[in-house]
Amino acid sequence: MKIYTKTGDKGETSLIGGTRVPKFHLRIECYGTVDELNSYIGLIQCQPIDLQSQQILKEIQDRLFTIGASLAADPEKSRMKIPDLKTDDVTLLEKEMDTMNELLPELKHFVLPGGNTIVSYCHIARCICRRAERLTVQLASESFVDNQITVYLNRLSDYLFVLGRKLTFDLKSEENIWLPRL
Repeated sequence: MKIYTKTGDKGETSLIGGTRVPKFHLRIECYGTVDELNSYIGLIQCQPIDLQSQQILKEIQDRLFTIGASLAADPEKSRMKIPDLKTDDVTLLEKEMDTMNELLPELKHFVLPGGNTIVSYCHIARCICRRAERLTVQLASESFVDNQITVYLNRLSDYLFVLGRKLTFDLKSEENIWLPRL
């Protein structure tokens, strides 16, 4: 299989189902942002972090591929069977956050991104996840998007925040708290 097809040389690409759209189409922005997020998750996953977090991040990468496939499909023309997100996928993130939160000190301040490179990767991924969520919500206002995608992205951004806090704790770094000037 060749990687290059030359079919996108004029600024268009195909959705699953064959529909041609401009590369700036909102659906392309959505799954492109999910792909960007997946790359950052991969960056975090290969850092020297605990095995449980690495395994969960690998699961998340799989779910993000599922989300990308769903967003890449023309909801009116695609006949391809695409894997579904399940409520258990969201529940996994919630359980992991609950487990991590049991170990962490109570959150009393807003946390500024930074303090440690690995933690900063979590914050970058969280921001990209929020952008993917915003774009997906916008797309859902115009076209069919499985509601579970929005729920998953919302929960994933929370997970990435808590993961950043946990890794701060694991790495014995100091949390970079925001103390506003008043």
